[in-house]
Amino acid sequence: MNLTHNTILITGGTNGIGLALAERFLKRQNTVIVCGRRDTVLEAARKKLPGLHGLICDVGQAEERQRLAEWIVREFPALNVLVNNAGIQRKIDLTAASGGGGAWEMLRDEIAINFDAPIHLSMLLANHLSGQRGAAIVNVSSGLAFTPMAAAPIYCATKAGLHSFSVSLRYQLARQAIEVIEIMPPAVNTDLGGSGQHTFGVPVDDFADAVFAGLAKKEQEIGYGSAAQVMRLSRDEIDRVTQRINQHFHT
Repeated sequence: MNLTHNTILITGGTNGIGLALAERFLKRQNTVIVCGRRDTVLEAARKKLPGLHGLICDVGQAEERQRLAEWIVREFPALNVLVNNAGIQRKIDLTAASGGGGAWEMLRDEIAINFDAPIHLSMLLANHLSGQRGAAIVNVSSGLAFTPMAAAPIYCATKAGLHSFSVSLRYQLARQAIEVIEIMPPAVNTDLGGSGQHTFGVPVDDFADAVFAGLAKKEQEIGYGSAAQVMRLSRDEIDRVTQRINQHFHT
């Protein structure tokens, strides 16, 4: 994809990785629109990045995704890039969950935001993107799509599904000249999973800079750090890494 003169929608773009990408796209003369669930966070993002456009939207809700797609096409008809970045991560003990209404609603919310939303938004906007120059769909998955962390089973499953979907989508949209790019972060120092949960992760600015280096090289799959390593492992190597990161479950 081109790095300049695009019109870009970034879901979950009000903080973390999404905001770091928005900042870099803005600096390269792109029109950038972000959406998020909290108006205070959106306002803080717009204050930090003058020129940023935004909309309050819960992409975990199908009707909200429909509203977002209709709004973006109407207000920003030059849209040519969709970045499916919104995501949540929860540490869940499945053996302790009752499976009742409250527990299932929490699990389903994570599935809806991480997995339903990228699929649905890609479907809603594919026809519009097919008529645009330099069209692209960018899906943010995770290194955990390949080596799951058992403590976050739903998150890892959704990211594995998003990786598979990205591969299929790339084939389906090839004839429509819509590029499909997958970004695979390692642990990044953001508030994913809650404040202070990922302070051990790589700095978000370092990761975002690496993403743009990959985009400049026209890479279809962009990893960084440990994610760049696991995305190319053999099945036996994947099993060994997965056992290592989950070894505390056996002690």
